[in-house]
Amino acid sequence: MVELSGLWNSIQSWLFPALEDELGDQLSEKQQEFVKVCELLDLEKHMTSYKWNYEGRPPKDRLAIVKSFIAKSVYNLPTTKALVEYVKSSPSLRRLCGWESVGEIPSESTFSRAFSAFAEGELGQNIHKSTIEEHYQDKVVGHLSRDSSAIKGREKAIKKPQKESVKAPKRKRGRPKKGEERPKPEQTKVQIQVHRSLEENVTDLPIDCDWGTKRNSKGKKETWCGYKLHLDAGDGDVPITCLLTSASVYDNQAAIPLAQISSERVTNLYDLMDAAYDTKEIKEFARGLGHVPLIDDNPRRGKKLEKAPAERIRYNERSTAERVFSNLENYGSKTVRVQGPKKVMCHLMFGVISLTANQLFNMVI
Repeated sequence: MVELSGLWNSIQSWLFPALEDELGDQLSEKQQEFVKVCELLDLEKHMTSYKWNYEGRPPKDRLAIVKSFIAKSVYNLPTTKALVEYVKSSPSLRRLCGWESVGEIPSESTFSRAFSAFAEGELGQNIHKSTIEEHYQDKVVGHLSRDSSAIKGREKAIKKPQKESVKAPKRKRGRPKKGEERPKPEQTKVQIQVHRSLEENVTDLPIDCDWGTKRNSKGKKETWCGYKLHLDAGDGDVPITCLLTSASVYDNQAAIPLAQISSERVTNLYDLMDAAYDTKEIKEFARGLGHVPLIDDNPRRGKKLEKAPAERIRYNERSTAERVFSNLENYGSKTVRVQGPKKVMCHLMFGVISLTANQLFNMVI
C-alpha cells in the first residue's frame, strides 16, 4: 500500500507537528488516532449534499459535526450529550473538529438533527464504500471472513402478524404412483436469492427491531431484542461490507447479499464461514464468483465432515470476523442509544469507518 504509507509518513512527519504547534500542546494517543481517521476518510468530499443551498436558515457546519461523531466513536462516548460536554471541555479536540470557541459548538438538538440527516442519506455507508474501493482497487484479499453479531436495541420489537394455521396435507410415503403429481416444496429464501439482483435481495431483508436468538462462542443460546449486524472482514481485520437486519434473520439469508456487495468492492480468493452458512446454494454462488468457499460442516443428522489439513489452516483465518466485532465494541457497537434501523446503522457505521481507517493504517505502520 504505497499511497497509504505515503499518507502516514506525511501525517507523522508534517501534520502532527503542525497541529501541535497550532494547538500549543502535544497530541494524545486518541487525538492522533482521531486525526489519522479523518485524514484517511477524506470527509469533505462527502459533504456536498449536506451544504447550505441558500434556502432558509444556514445549518451549522456539517463537516465539524461529522468530525465530532467520528470523535464520539474513537473515544467510545455513549451519548450525544456526553460528546457535546467532552468537546466543550477539551479545547484541543474542539479545534481539531473545527470550532475555535466554545460558543461555536452547536446545541445537542442540532447534533441530533444533523445525525438524522446523515442517517437518511446513508453517509456512513457511502464513506465506507468509497474508502474500501479506493484502497482495494488494485489489491487482492486472500480471505474474506463472514459472520454476524447481536446489536441490542432500545426500542420495542415490532408485532409480527399472526400466521393462519393451515394444516398441511398428509404426505404419502414412498414413490408417487404413475401419473400422480405431488406439490413441490417451497423454495427457501437462499434458493430464491441466487437468481435475484443485489437490490432485490437487500430490499427483501427485514430490518425492523425484533427478537433474535444466537449461539455464542461457548455454545450457549443468547436472546436479545434489536438487530443483527452482518459483516465481511478482510485480511488485517478490515471491515469490507456491512448489512443491518432484524435480529430474527438467519445468518445464511445475508450471505449472498454480502457476497454480491463485497464482489463489487474487492477481489478475494477464499470465503470463510461457520456452519450456519453451510448450504449448497451459498457454496455454488461463491464458486460462481471465482471464490473458494471454506464453510464449517453442519452435520445435521449425519457425521461431521473433516477438512483437509491445508483447508483447516486457512479456515482458522475466520477469527478475523470475530476480532472485528470485538474491536467494534471499542467504537460504540455496545452503546446504541438511537432508535430505528437507519439511525442504528448510522451509529454503527461511524464506528465501522473509524475502525476501517485505523486498521488500514495498522497494515502499513
